[in-house]
Amino acid sequence: MVKKWIILTLSAVLALSLGGCSSDSGNNDAPADSKGTTGAKTKIIYWTPDRHDADFMKAKVDKFNQTNRDNIEVEMNVMGDNYPQAVDISFASKQAPDVLQVNDFQTYYKKGYLAPINSYMSDEMKATFKDSLIENKNTIDGKIFTLPNTGQIWRLIYNKDIFKKAGIATPPKTLADMVVAAKKITEVGKSEGIYGFASPFKSGNGFWRAANTIAGVSNNTGIDGYNYKTGQFDFGMYKDIALALRQMKEDGSMLPGVENLDIDPLRAQFAQGKIGMYINHSAEPGVYKDQFPTTENWGAVPVPSIDGTIKGASQIIGGSYIGISADSAHKEAAWKFMEYVYSKELQSEYYEKGYGISLIPAVLSSGKKPSIPGIEGFLPKRVDAIYPANPSIITESSLEGMKWAEAFNVFVFTGGDVNAIIKDLDTRYNTSLEKLRASGTTNIVADPNFDAAKLQGKLSTEE
Repeated sequence: MVKKWIILTLSAVLALSLGGCSSDSGNNDAPADSKGTTGAKTKIIYWTPDRHDADFMKAKVDKFNQTNRDNIEVEMNVMGDNYPQAVDISFASKQAPDVLQVNDFQTYYKKGYLAPINSYMSDEMKATFKDSLIENKNTIDGKIFTLPNTGQIWRLIYNKDIFKKAGIATPPKTLADMVVAAKKITEVGKSEGIYGFASPFKSGNGFWRAANTIAGVSNNTGIDGYNYKTGQFDFGMYKDIALALRQMKEDGSMLPGVENLDIDPLRAQFAQGKIGMYINHSAEPGVYKDQFPTTENWGAVPVPSIDGTIKGASQIIGGSYIGISADSAHKEAAWKFMEYVYSKELQSEYYEKGYGISLIPAVLSSGKKPSIPGIEGFLPKRVDAIYPANPSIITESSLEGMKWAEAFNVFVFTGGDVNAIIKDLDTRYNTSLEKLRASGTTNIVADPNFDAAKLQGKLSTEE
C-alpha cells in the first residue's frame, strides 16, 4: 500500500509539472478518449529534456501537426533536470509518453521501456543508418530501438577578452596551465566579479563535465572510470584532475557559490562575462544565440590533457536519441513522428543551425556546415571519437553508496584522501559489475586490444 501511495503521489506531482511545459499545438481543451485521441486525431506525447533547441523543435512539432496526413497530433513536453526520475515515474504509473528521448539506453532497455523499430524502418532508412548503429547504444541482439542524430562535442569554452585582460596568450594545453590561468583571471577580475573557472557542481555531474573529457584525451584505456582493456573500473584516471580542481577551489579561482550551481545559471553568468572558462559541449552556440544571448567574445578549443599530450580520444557523447515507448498504444503513429524527426531535411537544418553536430553520414556528406556564431570551435576534429558502450551507468543502478562523480565532487570542495576515495570507488564499482555480469544484466567484457587513439578521425571535418 505504501509503494502504491508513493507512486500515486509522484504521478500527481508529475502531472502538475507537465502543465506548464507543453507546446501549444492542437486543441488541448477538446475531450480526449481513453486511447489518447482528441476527436478524429491520434494524440502522441513526446518528452525531451533538451532546452537549448526547444524553440526549434516546437516549431517543427507544430509543422508536423499542421501538415501530416494521418491525423496525428504531437504534444511536446520539455522536461526539467529531473528527467530520469520523471521517466521512471511515468512508466511505473502507466503514464509514459509515446515518444521519449533516450538518455540512458542500457537502463531503458533493461527496464523494458523501449519498443524495437526494425519493422517500421524502410530499407532506405536502414541503409542510411546501418554504419552508424552501435551495440548497446542503438541495438541489442539485432533489435534496433533508437537511432543516432547528433553528438555532443566537448570543449573548453573561454572568454577571449577576459583571457587577454589577464595576459594569457593562449588557452591552456595542460592541467597545470588551466590552474594557473584560472588564478590569473581571478586576480585580475575579482574586483569586477570575474572568476577563472566554473562547473555546475550542484550535483556530481559538475565534476563529470569538468573531468571526463580531460581523462579521455589523457589515457588510451577508457572513460567514465571504466578501463575497456581490463574490463574493470579504475578511477585513478581522475586523480590528477581532481587534485587540479581542488587546487582551483583552494586558490579561490572558482565562481563563488559554484557548489550550488546548475548548468543554466552557469551559462547565464558566462553570458554576462563573469566566468573565464568552463567545459561543456556543442549545444553552447545555440544557447548563446537563443537562450542566453550574449555579446561576449567567446570561443571553444579542445580541452587540456593532463600533461599536454593526447594519448586517447575526446569523447563524442551520442548514439542514442529518441525511441518509442513499449507501453504506447499508438506505436505506428509514434513511428510516423519519429520518422519525421529523423528525416534528412529536419536533421540537416538542425545541424546547419548549430543545435548539434550530426552523426548521420547523409547529413555530414552534404558538405554544408553550421553558420551559427561560435560553432566553428565545436566541429569534429581528428581527436574526437565515439567510444563503445561501457557499463558505467548500468552499474550505478545497483551500486551501494556514493557514485563516483559525486565522491570526487565532495573531494573538490572538502578535500580528503584522494587515494582512499579511488580505492573505495574501484572496490564498490567492480563488486557491483561482477554481480551484473553474473546475472547476465550486461554483456560488456574486457577488450584487451582496445586503444582509444584508434577511435580518432572517423567523423573529423578537418582537411
